[in-house]
Amino acid sequence: MHIHDLIGIGFGPSNLALAIALTEQNSALDAVYLEKQSQFAWHPNMLLDGTQMQISFLKDLVTLRNPSSAFSFLNYLHQQQRLQDFINLKTFYPSRYEFNNYLTWAARQFAGQCHFGEEVTAIEPVILDDKVSHLRISSTSKAGVQQRLARNIIVSVGGSPNIPDAFAQFKNDARVFHSSTYLSSLEKVKHAKRIAIIGAGQSAAEIFVDLHGKGYQVDLITRARAMKPADDSPFINEIFNADYTDYVFNHAPQDRASLIGEFLNTNYAVADRALIEQIYALLYQQKVVGDQRHQFLRRHDIRAAQATAQGIQLQLADLDLGSELGAHYDAVVLATGYQRQAHQQLLAPLAPWLGTHEVDRNYQLISSADFAPKIFLQGSCEASHGLSDTLLSITAIRSQEISQALTSSN
Repeated sequence: MHIHDLIGIGFGPSNLALAIALTEQNSALDAVYLEKQSQFAWHPNMLLDGTQMQISFLKDLVTLRNPSSAFSFLNYLHQQQRLQDFINLKTFYPSRYEFNNYLTWAARQFAGQCHFGEEVTAIEPVILDDKVSHLRISSTSKAGVQQRLARNIIVSVGGSPNIPDAFAQFKNDARVFHSSTYLSSLEKVKHAKRIAIIGAGQSAAEIFVDLHGKGYQVDLITRARAMKPADDSPFINEIFNADYTDYVFNHAPQDRASLIGEFLNTNYAVADRALIEQIYALLYQQKVVGDQRHQFLRRHDIRAAQATAQGIQLQLADLDLGSELGAHYDAVVLATGYQRQAHQQLLAPLAPWLGTHEVDRNYQLISSADFAPKIFLQGSCEASHGLSDTLLSITAIRSQEISQALTSSN
């Protein structure tokens, strides 16, 4: 059975950037990528009208690594004959829809290496002479179960929806859904009139504005006292520079946690200031016209949730007044963020060789001496490499670091 030099698990922006880096290095590695989606799509359920990127287009798949790359966002615009028009917009922040089109354009150029509609279900060791020499990758698709062998793998599976305990029971109830499935899930509850959004970050804010535009009655529910703006000031933004990754990694683990915690307001439970101001204006206008269509239920906690024939009944605690109240909704959107542990379940069969899943500076899992394959992680190393790890900011530079580590080991 053929042994691939590299199998990439997932084909989002991270592994796409790696594929480009290997191509531009003229790498001879035999690499394939397995993606569970049926086609390339970047957060397709959050491609809302009017939403823009929150980082500069210069932090695309390649520019920080190779400004002359043919895979840059600027070259994409040139190929689409829109470069001059984009320049006239006078912005560094394209629409999220257009950036998804850019990523899809780049991904199409690797169609021969990527197998869509295949979900990886197992990663197992192949042992020869008391040593793990390579890995067996099992995946499922419409064609059934397939197996491939790899000398190295790179895991880029993205985040898994974070579901609060109160809503764990609604896994198969279409009326409760995570923001990651927002657009497709909303289509399943067209009868809904009153919707609750749990959370007060960027996704919650964008969904609130979208539902308002679609005519729904919306309650925004959060334990926080206020919606907080993301700090994107110039000095703060330096934490997303590539050299700051070195700074974080070179600190002891307990110090890394402190560095990350200091800047959580750049990425977690925050929203763009302009979006916050838009929502405030909407709520103010309600007071002007005397029509309270929406509510911002700040300092409210979800104590219980119950499914009824009519909808979803929430038991809410007012944390300021110390009282409780019930509220009934036709649907509930969980804008409650993501967890980044999906790789651990996939790699569980390799636990005897991988220890505590620590990684080195090049994102490679540290393994025992009798384990030959190299395993790299993308998007799962925030604790060791900093807040930029789950974002696009360092994608281009990280792809260079990983590609160099791969090619120097083969």
